[in-house]
Amino acid sequence: MKKWVAFLLACAMILSAAVALAEPTGTVMLYSSLKEKQLVAVKEAFEAKYPGIVMDYYQAGTGKIKTKIATEQQAGQVAADLLWVGDASDYLTFKEQGILEAYVSPEAEKVPADYKDADDLYCGARLVVMGMAYNTQNVTEEEAPKHWKDLLNDTFQNQIIMTDPTESGTTAYLVGALVNNENYGWDFFEKLAAMGTELDSGTSGTHNNVASGGYKVCIAVDYVTQTLESQGSPIKFVYPAEDTIAISSPIALVKGCANPDNGKLLYDFILSEEGQTVLMNADCTPIRDGVAKEGSLSASEIAAIALKPDEAKLAQEKQDTLDHFDRLFK
Repeated sequence: MKKWVAFLLACAMILSAAVALAEPTGTVMLYSSLKEKQLVAVKEAFEAKYPGIVMDYYQAGTGKIKTKIATEQQAGQVAADLLWVGDASDYLTFKEQGILEAYVSPEAEKVPADYKDADDLYCGARLVVMGMAYNTQNVTEEEAPKHWKDLLNDTFQNQIIMTDPTESGTTAYLVGALVNNENYGWDFFEKLAAMGTELDSGTSGTHNNVASGGYKVCIAVDYVTQTLESQGSPIKFVYPAEDTIAISSPIALVKGCANPDNGKLLYDFILSEEGQTVLMNADCTPIRDGVAKEGSLSASEIAAIALKPDEAKLAQEKQDTLDHFDRLFK
């Protein structure tokens, strides 16, 4: 009997050891331009799911991260396992540099095709959606703009504010996307300047100016507007009926990275329902269908009304576009 008990205990120990060995361990390094609080939220949730893995991250603006990557690439090894910066145009550069590793995450099937690379080298992991916002005390729902050109209505003369595109990458993307569309072009921005449109150096300032009643409307970011609204501010976001600006912020594995298996686990987690919910609660717009804030459109609904610019062209012409914008507005 004692031998039998000892045998069972030995089997249990072997099984326990096998389970322990099967659990992922080690580290994973993420380079990201997300806000610190958003990265902390992802780190805490990921490490709770995989207690054997430590998730490290380097947080900085997209420009600084691209410089860091270039320096490390020259030294022979990019220290990141996963990249999460900027917009898709940045990843076109990474593709040309050959630093991305193809990966098809099982979670990516819930991400609309518009936000995935055809070669599986990157996949959108969140959305930044740009439309318009208005002060609900100064503008009725009927008066509120429904299309971009509604901003040119007389009722909004000297009552429009937008973030300076030289200070905001998302606004720079919007300007480039509309300028390169035949329905808008520079003619739209010339008229917008003639409306007395003001510029603010920061996204928060732009939205707070409308929330406080300083201006009636602004070119807005969805989650910034919705956060203010949830806090009781009289501001409401409007998705343009067509040509909404939806900027996907992709993730990608680094080719030859030190921790590819853990990198894939983090990639999967970010795209999973759990990960997207964590991001949503940290003021990100989810890119996965099935996860959306109350009153917001789903990722597929946004994709259906979103403008689809040539992102490579936007990146190539960015500085010329900003210079032209400055001549109009400053």
